[in-house]
Amino acid sequence: MVCGRTGVVATTRPVLGDLSTAAAPSRAEQLASAVERRIREESLAPGSPLGTLEDLQGASGYSRPTVNEAVRVLRDRGLVRIKPGRGGGLFVAERGPVVRLRHTLLAVDEEPTTVTEAIELRDHLELLIDLGAARCRTERDVTALRALLARMAEASDWAGFMAANWALHERIAAVSPNAMARAVYVGTLGHLSSTSAAYDEGPDSRAYRARRHQAHVDLVAAIADGDEQRVRTAVERHATPS
Repeated sequence: MVCGRTGVVATTRPVLGDLSTAAAPSRAEQLASAVERRIREESLAPGSPLGTLEDLQGASGYSRPTVNEAVRVLRDRGLVRIKPGRGGGLFVAERGPVVRLRHTLLAVDEEPTTVTEAIELRDHLELLIDLGAARCRTERDVTALRALLARMAEASDWAGFMAANWALHERIAAVSPNAMARAVYVGTLGHLSSTSAAYDEGPDSRAYRARRHQAHVDLVAAIADGDEQRVRTAVERHATPS
């Protein structure tokens, strides 16, 4: 298996939307999602200019490191390319089959069985994605995953917990080298995160979140160690919430 990742980039105009309402837990991920949403909603064609990094920084109000990280996320999603030098900047990338597939999944109309189908599809891909991550993770990847685990632990309610949960799984998928599986998996995550119902915060909700958090701690630890048997065990536990 070859560990490699594809690339893509971002946007600049004030049509970035309300970043404070995005589900992603970090500013960079919020910005990347806003750029992706703009490309989709405005139906921007491949090669369409999105401005420069400086334009994106000015429009978003975020720091340069945050903008750089957002661009990295977008490149990993295959949405944008960077053209250096005079007349360069950020441009909508050519939409290969992987990117088209992901956009198709995100555009699926809501039907009674759609969420159930998305969950089933995601569960079937979970082991493939996580094993790929265990084989290809870097120290930087592990650091990012542990930071997202901390966000899950610090969440004060179900919505915050699930936002960190989705972001953690998307970050794991970004490490996996299988581009097609990654596109389908991330597409189902996008669908589930936009349609999932609120959880009833009953008296046992904190204990339940603690159990789910521990399942993800075990999964990340197995990925970090590159231990494929532990990854299999952690995935099985993750799929059967107590």
